[in-house]
Amino acid sequence: MRICRFNNNRVGLVEDGYVFDVTAITGELPPQAWPLAPGDQLIAMLPQLKGKLLALKAQAERLPVKDVRLLSPVANPSKIIAAPLNYHAHVAESAADKQIHNGVHLPGYDGYDSPVAKFGVFLKSPSSIIGAGEGVRIAYPGRRNDHEVELAVVIGKQCKDIPAKDAFDVVAGYAIGLDMTVRGPEDRSYRKSADTYSVLGPYLVSRDEIADPDNLDFSITVNGEPRQSANTRDLITGVADLIQVASHAYTLYPGDIIMTGTPEGVGTIVAGDVMHARIAGIGEMDVAIRA
Repeated sequence: MRICRFNNNRVGLVEDGYVFDVTAITGELPPQAWPLAPGDQLIAMLPQLKGKLLALKAQAERLPVKDVRLLSPVANPSKIIAAPLNYHAHVAESAADKQIHNGVHLPGYDGYDSPVAKFGVFLKSPSSIIGAGEGVRIAYPGRRNDHEVELAVVIGKQCKDIPAKDAFDVVAGYAIGLDMTVRGPEDRSYRKSADTYSVLGPYLVSRDEIADPDNLDFSITVNGEPRQSANTRDLITGVADLIQVASHAYTLYPGDIIMTGTPEGVGTIVAGDVMHARIAGIGEMDVAIRA
């Protein structure tokens, strides 16, 4: 199942190049009272709502995907978690380029098994999230702003201290993630958390459609120029282990997003550029850069 959010917070199922408007499903969500529970209600209830979603699809209005404005498929993540330096070639790239590391979290392992083992994971602001159709706005003109394409994992249920062997039981699905970054001396969390600097899309692909998230080809081009191309099999810390690490530090809630890390080839984007990102089994999306 492929779920999107589009136009004015409509909910859709995506199939064969069309969006089927199933927004009526939001009427099944329970009312909430203050203080609101963390997490995304729709993501939390997807297993129970699957049958009703498919029934609504059978009679839904359908629209070509190309004619809708795609928003983030997750409306209310409580947090965005990201993995630093999680591909060997990007570790080497970062060590060689002072503009990337700039003295902050230098990528040497220093006896640790991996950069994640050394640095842990870090947080991005939930207010940075957008969808493919909204476009990235350059928050730091005059500085180096880079693209970083990654597999994004969306958590489906509240959980804590999940062992790697059980990690996929808490996954709702997967999406393409763009971890936009400005280079500089500030902490990672600050440099990656500006509004629009976390892109999720084009839609959420349910867990059952991805047999092995640790074996997916993915890539990004900018204005047609190839920039990054890799396979998630090259992750230093794989998806299940990342969930274990993240859930040890934080209670995870439905809709929380884990950005799994980016490979080598990160590069600069400027206003007017168009990024084209794809992940096998998930899809592809165009994301414009605006001033």
